[in-house]
Amino acid sequence: MIKMQNVRKVYPGFDFELSMEIPEGRITGLIGKNGAGKSTAIRLMLGLAKADGGIIELFGKPITEIMAEDRQNIGVSLAESGFNGQFTIVEVEKILAKMYPKFEESWFTRECQKLHLPEEKQFKEFSNGMKAKLRVLTALSHKAQLLILDEPTAGLDVEARNEILDLLREYAAEDESRTILITSHIASDLEHLCDDIYLIHGGKQLLHEETDVILEQYGLIKADEAQYAALDKEYLLDTQKEPYGYACLTNDRKYYEENVPDLVVERAGIDDVILMMTGGEKR
Repeated sequence: MIKMQNVRKVYPGFDFELSMEIPEGRITGLIGKNGAGKSTAIRLMLGLAKADGGIIELFGKPITEIMAEDRQNIGVSLAESGFNGQFTIVEVEKILAKMYPKFEESWFTRECQKLHLPEEKQFKEFSNGMKAKLRVLTALSHKAQLLILDEPTAGLDVEARNEILDLLREYAAEDESRTILITSHIASDLEHLCDDIYLIHGGKQLLHEETDVILEQYGLIKADEAQYAALDKEYLLDTQKEPYGYACLTNDRKYYEENVPDLVVERAGIDDVILMMTGGEKR
């Protein structure tokens, strides 16, 4: 569904290079700190920026060959996008109906009501949470097979984030062939939504892993100086110096639990992976 092979984009002071492949029916998270290159990846795959090298394909076609009917099958929500400040939801509905033959007005109206978005209020009067919800509903409103969402939950409170994530779960459950790419720097949002994640930092991929593998097999080791010196480091991905000794990220928690029983080994979440792999000493 989405393929990026050795895609490169050079900006002053920032060199982006990424390969990723997202098959049909997957929900994939692209994660990393602010400035990691997540939005650059989105802009490149949508043709909003021109790559300096590499191959980009959507629906099995180079992006230069994507036709209007293909774009009808893509739903997009960009962090910086918005509507004319004077528009109301009623006016947005009319625009979407003209743009997308498959626009589902009854679904859109119902979901706006469910999320407490006022029909007559102008967009400029919306809160950040209301704007984010409307952007996501717009992307979902024509039942596209491919969703590309750039930081859809950024800056929102927990309740608003959960409402958007529930929308995405329902959308994917309706049709298992639907594919979703979602970028975020809030890793906890993606742990129970995404099938797999790509972690990028400084424009480069650091990790691609199944979400279940991270949650079930990865671990965070806390070792003092003596423990670290004696530690088998074969299964350590990253190490970070701490006041008590060392924090270590492993992709084989069970190995250390079984072989070093006196060692503190905790389950690692995606947040731990981000913090360790973008701030630790690369092994």
